[in-house]
Amino acid sequence: MKTLRYYITLNAEETRLLLRSLIRMKNRLTKQGHYTDCVDELIAKIAN
Repeated sequence: MKTLRYYITLNAEETRLLLRSLIRMKNRLTKQGHYTDCVDELIAKIAN
């Protein structure tokens, strides 16, 4: 079975906003004692 992949194109401002939101989500999850592995992976993919 094929995995669906979605690609989006972001400008610099949208990328900054997305990264800032993901970091806030990671901080919130950390405070609640949840795992942040998925958010870490997304941050790494978007930052590159």
